[in-house]
Amino acid sequence: MYIIPAIDIIDGKCVRLTQGDYNQKKVYNEDPLEVAQAFENAGISRLHLVDLDGAKAKRIINYKVLEKIASKTKLHIDFGGGLKSDEDLHVAFESGAQQVTGGTIAVKNPEIFMTWLSRFGSEKIILGADFKAGKIAVSGWQEDSERELFEFLKDYFNKGIRYTISTDVSKDGLLQGSAVGIYQEIREALPELNLIASGGIVTLSELEKLAEMDCHGAIIGKAIYEGNISLKELEQFA
Repeated sequence: MYIIPAIDIIDGKCVRLTQGDYNQKKVYNEDPLEVAQAFENAGISRLHLVDLDGAKAKRIINYKVLEKIASKTKLHIDFGGGLKSDEDLHVAFESGAQQVTGGTIAVKNPEIFMTWLSRFGSEKIILGADFKAGKIAVSGWQEDSERELFEFLKDYFNKGIRYTISTDVSKDGLLQGSAVGIYQEIREALPELNLIASGGIVTLSELEKLAEMDCHGAIIGKAIYEGNISLKELEQFA
């Protein structure tokens, strides 16, 4: 299982939100590259980079941060936040992303999302399946949809998606534990789907459970920044 630290970007800075609330923002570092290099130096190979400005603006904003990290580290970067057009995708890949994540667009404009999947292939396109109370959440978590999580995942798996980042919005940023039970259900229902768990992970024991159920990856954000889990402790998963 890949350990995938998250760097969320607002105004070019590394921040974290609580439950996706832009009013509950904490800046952890003015220089995201410095953070990314610290991850790489600790033996981590992957990075989840989120353009929160882009999620709000509905277009890519912080591509220069992506470009900087991609050019100065060897991290495998998946990039998301506000990707809505072919031009956004072009900019993300040109700036160094190896994969991109589409969530809101997969709900609101599935035709465009499917053209991305057919053009770039299932290794490049990740389905963002953020959820709250079993329903898919969209628009930087500012809006709920009527799509059921499991129906949504099965539908896109049948259409060719092979990677998903699934975040429990109700747990994200609270440091109170993740939706391990739901991830177990997803693994059992769709064993061939590469599931990347995200939201609320705070202990090594949670990571061990996710690894045991053969999750493809686990995204960790605030638990690292607040010191609940050290980079040294994550070496066992390398």
